[in-house]
Formats: sequence, C-alpha cells, structure tokens
Amino acid sequence: MLDIRTLKREALVQAERRVFIDDEFEPLLDRLLKALNTEASLNEVGVGFHGARLRDLLTNRLRMEAWVEKHPEILEETIERPIVVVGLPRTGTTMLHRTIATDTSLLAPIWYEVRQPVPLADDFEREDERIGISEAEVTAMLEAAPELAAIHPMDARAPDEEIMLLEHSFMSTVPECYAHIPEFGDWLYEQDQSAGYDYLYRCLQFLQWQKRRKGQTGTRWLLKTPHHLHYPEYLFKRFPDAAVVQTHRHPIDVIPSYGSMMAALAQPFSDDLNAPALAQNWAAKWAKGLAKTMDYRATHPEARYLDLYFMDTVANPETEIRKIYNFAGLELTSEALAEMAHWRAFNERESRPEHHYQLSDFGFDAESLHQQFARYTQAYF
Repeated sequence: MLDIRTLKREALVQAERRVFIDDEFEPLLDRLLKALNTEASLNEVGVGFHGARLRDLLTNRLRMEAWVEKHPEILEETIERPIVVVGLPRTGTTMLHRTIATDTSLLAPIWYEVRQPVPLADDFEREDERIGISEAEVTAMLEAAPELAAIHPMDARAPDEEIMLLEHSFMSTVPECYAHIPEFGDWLYEQDQSAGYDYLYRCLQFLQWQKRRKGQTGTRWLLKTPHHLHYPEYLFKRFPDAAVVQTHRHPIDVIPSYGSMMAALAQPFSDDLNAPALAQNWAAKWAKGLAKTMDYRATHPEARYLDLYFMDTVANPETEIRKIYNFAGLELTSEALAEMAHWRAFNERESRPEHHYQLSDFGFDAESLHQQFARYTQAYF
C-alpha cells in the first residue's frame, strides 16, 4: 500500500529537510494514492514504481523550497509571452517543438529538467548530474517497454513536455499514463486547476533562473503539451500573453496510436490491465479536451491561437515554421533555419522502428471514432 505519511517522511530524509513549507498539495496526493491503492490493480513492480516517482516529486518540492530560501530572486523571474504548442498527441507536436527549440533565442524545457527541476549542485559550469540520472531512467523505461521507441522519441537531453513539471502539483494526467484510474481522472478533471498552473509558473521561474546561470540568453519560452487542451482557461489565466499553436490531425489517425502508447506505459505495472478500457478512456478524455478548447476559443476571441495541420508540418516544415514566427512576432534568422534543417535531417521518423497496432487491438472501430470526434472533425476537416 502506498501511504502519504511514509512518502513524506522518506522525502524529508532524502531532501534533508525538516518540514514542508507548502503542504497544500496533501488532499490531492491523498486522493491519488487512494486511486492507486484501490483502482489501479498495481502489481509489486507498479507499487514500487509509483511510490518511487511520488517520493521523487515530493523530494523535488522540498529541494526547490530550499533553493528559493537561499536564492529568493528566483521568484522575481518573469515568464513573458510564451509560445505554447498544443494539439492531440501524435499530431507532430514533439517534432515541431524540438525543431524550433534549436533556435537559441528561445528557451525550452529539457527532459531531464522537467523530470528533476532541482539541480544537484550549485555549480552551473560543469555537466549537470541530472543528465546521467535521466539517461539511465530513459534506458530503464525502454527496457521495460521496448515498443516505446517506435511510439515516441525518448531522449533525456531533448526538449519535452512541461506536463512533468505540472506533475509536481499532483494535478496532471501523468499518473494516468502508468495506471488505469479513470475514476480519479474524472474527479481531477473537474477540480480547480489554478494551483497546478501556479506551480508550473514557479517551476519555469526556477528553470529560467538556472538557464541564465548556464549562459543561455533566450528571452521567451517554447512550451509544448497536449494537456493544455483540457484547461485553456487556466493556461491563459496564468499566462495571459501566451501565443498558442494548435496542431491538427484526424483523430482516427491519432487515438488508436495513443491508446497503444498508454497501454505500453501501463502494462508493466499491472497484471490485470484492461488495455482496451484504458485506451477508450483516453479517447473520451481527448474528445472532451478538444471540446473544451473549442468552447473556450469560441467565447474568448481575444485568446491568441494559430492552427497548423500535421501533414503541412511534415510536407512543408519551413513554411509552417515561418507562420509560427510571424504569429508570435519572432525574428526567424537564416542561422536558425539552417540549424532547424540540420536537426530534422538527423531526426527523421524513418530512423526509429515502425509502430504496429490495429484499431481492434483496443476495441476501436472507425465508425465509433468518427462519431465520438464528429464535432471536432466537422470544424477542422
């Protein structure tokens, strides 16, 4: 059984702290632990995995409190006019994000930073110790689920989703990627997400402060996570000057692939995983998220959105990137374009294994998916 008192006690020892300054997260963590203990059908490996991950999140919170105590100027950092890429998973957001992130005039969260936003040493001139730890974690994930290599490019040194920063507030969908806990997911969906987005802002302040000490001079953040489709009102509440790029691809080309990915992530941690039920729960969640964003855009015309299509970003990447830069008011230099082209040449999809799956593997059929996403497809396709 996963126990909040045990996790907190272990985190305090690990972080060498006496107390949590901020413990407002406790009701959320307690609810998540209840779901993992009663709803997820975790095996012994799953209990160990979730326990370790949650303990690490608590430890990171404690260590960040210590850094802020030592360097209160961290909270003076301002996050201005971020460019935020959203869209269903499997719509090219990762490739787009990592391509544009080669532009050094921008700041992007790196996988090892979002997994462990707190440095292990107050020395920003040597190689960060978190990199090696994160590379070992990526290797372990791919050993446990080799099919992930064909589904999503895993790289501890590459830009990745800030949802793993949100995870530290226990208000993200990350736990649902590793356990089938639909009742908890439904409950969390309806909660006020302000605390999660406030903590995300604080994490970005801390990362920005770190990047400055590493000599990075970028002035605006380039963020990316499909999670924001569910909560556009909270995204713009915390980042009112955000420029949002929404990517589009037909759900029938997306949802089964994503279901396959979620099943691959959760499979090692339960001996009784209902993969079709898990995949279909995610399909319903994404249909709901798309509807939330459509409703928000319809009622908030001042919110800044740019629509891009997956096939266009694949066929004409430079054209679509120019659209983003014009939309965001950024200067696109020839040097940045050359670096982006160089990165794409070495990161072609063909260099990774093929991802094999069928609709029927997860209880999907084309007609039901068309009906489930009809409102979205009628608006954009």
